Amino acid sequence: MMPPAPRRSVSVPAVLLALFVGAAALVAGTGPARGQDAAVPARLNVLFLLADDLGYGDLGCFGHPAIRTPHLDALAKEGLRLTHCYSGSPVCSPSRAAFLTGRNPNRLGIRDWIPPNSGIHLKRDETTLATLLNRAGYQTGHWGKWHLNSRMDGSEPTPGDHGFKEWTATQNNAAPSHQDPVNFVKGGPDGKPQPVGPLKGNSSTLTADAAIDFLKRHKDGPFFAQVWFHAPHEPVAVPEEEARKYGEDAGPNKAQYYGSVSLLDREAGRIVKALDDLGLRENTLVFFTSDNGPETLLRYKAADRSYGSPGPLRGMKLHVTEAGYRVPGILRWPARTKLTAGSIVAEPVAAFDLLPTVCAAAGVALPADRALDGANFLSALNGAPVERKSPLYWQYDRAISRPWTLALRDGEWKLLSDAAMTRFELYRIGRDTGEEQNLALQHPEQVRRLTEKLRQIHREINPTASVP
Repeated sequence: MMPPAPRRSVSVPAVLLALFVGAAALVAGTGPARGQDAAVPARLNVLFLLADDLGYGDLGCFGHPAIRTPHLDALAKEGLRLTHCYSGSPVCSPSRAAFLTGRNPNRLGIRDWIPPNSGIHLKRDETTLATLLNRAGYQTGHWGKWHLNSRMDGSEPTPGDHGFKEWTATQNNAAPSHQDPVNFVKGGPDGKPQPVGPLKGNSSTLTADAAIDFLKRHKDGPFFAQVWFHAPHEPVAVPEEEARKYGEDAGPNKAQYYGSVSLLDREAGRIVKALDDLGLRENTLVFFTSDNGPETLLRYKAADRSYGSPGPLRGMKLHVTEAGYRVPGILRWPARTKLTAGSIVAEPVAAFDLLPTVCAAAGVALPADRALDGANFLSALNGAPVERKSPLYWQYDRAISRPWTLALRDGEWKLLSDAAMTRFELYRIGRDTGEEQNLALQHPEQVRRLTEKLRQIHREINPTASVP
């Protein structure tokens, strides 16, 4: 873990923004994707904002008593608050793979976070949401964390190889911290990755600046803009004025975490405001969520600023209990949503669902040559159930919550299982948010029913595994 950067306030000069977005106009151009008609009909725009290690209870609109998040709270009031929003995994890289592919990450061989130089990556032949939208004439851009490869030198696929015409990213965390990072890489005019070099400013601000620049250049759309913030993952660092908002009572480390979430809120708000100022509010789907639950304080020595909150949920990051992958979700799309602004959607919505949902909304065909695990959740925006072919399934073999490494949610029921599928816990999760009442003995018929579904999905996703 890298040491924290000096704690000082810095600005982002225009020259650094130009360096950060690099030769974006040369890489992206303004025309349709190759093979598309020159006239692309007006259609849905998509803005996807992803936090890193943000807990279910870390936002004001999700109940945090101290952290101030006025911009995301406002977004929730203007749109929908998704209270049963799930990531694809309780850990980073698999979750990101689920968002982009609509597939359970265990199918892809991405079963845990990807260490540098490990050779693990999202394979070139996987079809991502960005690739599908790119082919349909969308302008596509990615900024911030990537963490779907182990090297950013071009020897493994980068965002540019997965459908993003413009991109500036880090392999994993911003280093040496979120403040003044030195490890960003961008897609160059020739398509090859190029180191950006040392930057001044916070990574949340830098990525927001680049995304806003993209929105201004592509306001005529359609576009898919993806901002994957590093915050509030360790190593947490923010300008001193952000930490000072929480005073000495919080203590320096907690104040840094709270300030990191507040800065994330401010920068997400700046991006959304830029979108609105461009007149793109009505027909842009804005989706904000987190890649997994909050890090445990001092789980490792340098995690001394990990003060994230799971809210009322059980567990933390790396657990297959609810807090590992149930995350805050906010969605705004005025032109499509029939529910009253500020409504709560309690229908389960998951990372796997993003690809089929956006493709349905954009009129883009789904890939027919591979299994998808997600469902189109557009019906939930109107208060109706989501039709699923199979229950939601999570598998994390290295879970801290062992023996529980497998989880299945089917409607209001949730089953936890060990790897051998010999031990179980059963919860009526719609009523028992904190997984406090194990109903396995009272409802053996539900355990049998869900265990059979669990075995069936597990065999399909892990075809070489031995399943009882």
